[in-house]
Amino acid sequence: MDCRAVIRELSEYLDGELDRTLFEEVERHLAHCQDCRLVVNTTKKTIEFYCNSAPLPLPEDVRNRLHAALATRLKRPSP
Repeated sequence: MDCRAVIRELSEYLDGELDRTLFEEVERHLAHCQDCRLVVNTTKKTIEFYCNSAPLPLPEDVRNRLHAALATRLKRPSP
């Protein structure tokens, strides 16, 4: 397995959704590839940070622009 293949399988690897054979291939690659380990670890930390943080409220002007853009896109009047 090469680095590109690891990146293609990254989401399923992190979600624990790879079959055993593919999981073991990724693990073998990570055992000797520092760059891919860095990508995996950084991605894990990013997911953990995102999942453990509270959503930030949108500023009113951003919310209004978003609603207007969505209304235009959906061809409905904005609220």
